[in-house]
Amino acid sequence: METETLFRLGAFLGVFAILSTTEVFAPRRRLTTSKSRRWFANLTIVALNPLSVALIFPVLPIGAALLASKEGWGLLNQWALPYWFEVLIAVAALDFVVYAQHVLFHAIPTLWRLHMIHHADLDFDMTTGLRFHPIEIIVSITIKLAAVVALGASPLAVLIFEVVLNATAMFNHSNIRLPETVDRWVRLVVVTPDMHRVHHSVIIRETNSNYGFNLPWWDRLMGTYKAQPARGHMDMTIGLSQFRDPQKLSLPRLLILPFTGDPGRVPINRH
Repeated sequence: METETLFRLGAFLGVFAILSTTEVFAPRRRLTTSKSRRWFANLTIVALNPLSVALIFPVLPIGAALLASKEGWGLLNQWALPYWFEVLIAVAALDFVVYAQHVLFHAIPTLWRLHMIHHADLDFDMTTGLRFHPIEIIVSITIKLAAVVALGASPLAVLIFEVVLNATAMFNHSNIRLPETVDRWVRLVVVTPDMHRVHHSVIIRETNSNYGFNLPWWDRLMGTYKAQPARGHMDMTIGLSQFRDPQKLSLPRLLILPFTGDPGRVPINRH
């Protein structure tokens, strides 16, 4: 477990360093608010999340996978499949769970209140992909633990999924410029920044699209894919229409946002 933690931390820091440097030298859009203020709030929230999970869940996904394997729990532990194929199925299935969970966080008003902190960011860069309310993280880890056990995912599959999801969440929220031709091909296999940026538009029909964090196929299969924002990437407005004042999006206010903030027009259940 210690090796797994060090591996995940090393992968996180490596991807963070690469993307943050690329954002400086090849930005896609000009930021509209103070980067230092946003990064302080976003990264402080990131620091709070592992602590909140560790306090409540002593058994994390890798531990759940080890337990499921030992006890023979879950669908994949009932079938004699080649190990490499089992890992592929598990990684893809867990990614679909994340997609479905994301849709639910937009569809259910209580969950949407938790998720608003992610969408209330007035700019879109790699730290946006890490900015989730601690309570949302707790709900997410509960769903993930249940999915790992029900699926019977192997520890290796869970480790691969966790590392890849963390990396792609930062990548597809990053403010980096990809050539249009490159983006068109890359988004066939992984969600790109231009693809996911549409999801952070203030326009409701665009917020209600492109839910994928890693694999782009679920949006296409489920009819939630939107190729480009109506106003173009340079002119689109990021965030939520009810939260436009940066002074009201400080760290303390973000943490109480689910309890005090205006939920606005919840995308799915209102439209």
